[in-house]
Amino acid sequence: MQKRQLGPCVTFFPQPTTLISSVDHQGLVNVMTASWVGIVSKTPPTMAISLNKGRLSYANIRQTGCFTVNAVPADLAVAADFCGIRSGRDCDKLAVSGLSLTPGLHQQAPLIEESPLNVECRLAREIELGDYRLLLGEILDIHAAESAFDEQEKLSVPPFDPLVYLGGVREYWSLGEKIATAYHDGRQLVPEDPDRKD
Repeated sequence: MQKRQLGPCVTFFPQPTTLISSVDHQGLVNVMTASWVGIVSKTPPTMAISLNKGRLSYANIRQTGCFTVNAVPADLAVAADFCGIRSGRDCDKLAVSGLSLTPGLHQQAPLIEESPLNVECRLAREIELGDYRLLLGEILDIHAAESAFDEQEKLSVPPFDPLVYLGGVREYWSLGEKIATAYHDGRQLVPEDPDRKD
């Protein structure tokens, strides 16, 4: 495969499309779109988000020490894009986008009602990265849409319909069908070992 060097940049994908909800000390809520987001630890459960230090959401999180990461389904692409190109300092993004809020159970930052997956976080640590701040949030709870559970109480992916962002290309895409089962299908490449215990 021939490749072209792009140099140091942010062209890497896919990235999750999320809405970060935050609240200031007066109770005013802001929502912004962010794709530099991910789970970074299982023990303790930790979510990381990277925000520019000039963002209103960053100021809110510093004030109240909490935030909620809301997964964006494909049908909310326009609303999510709007929340990423306008500042909450200039307009009421919730009113314009039509998104609605529901209270969090463990902290002040609300959940986006239309999101099928919400992650409540408490700010645990902050790392300075130039003009950006990497915020590590202790995961307090995860809320998943009831419609995503089948009769055996197993999570089903289609109701989440995750929207992904292609950084550097500046496009949103939905996901296709399931290709493989994680922690399973790769075993076909492992040599047979009669003493192996799974």
